Amino acid sequence: MKVVAAREADLNRCLEASQRDQILITRRGKPVALVVGVEGLDREQIELGQSDRFWRLARKWRRQKTISRAELDRRLSGR
Repeated sequence: MKVVAAREADLNRCLEASQRDQILITRRGKPVALVVGVEGLDREQIELGQSDRFWRLARKWRRQKTISRAELDRRLSGR
């Protein structure tokens, strides 16, 4: 993580650097913003990645019992 003082931060340079590493912006030595590169992601990926509700559901789904592909096929065929 790179740390940059707000008064020295150049937005374009921070955006470019954020594609390689997170950029922590500080004011008077205290964190005020975090710039994270998202190049290559679409808006939905970014929104889901930041959604507490989505991650709660994902944790719930991961705890559920899974079935094998063979069992799925059997259930879908009605046998």
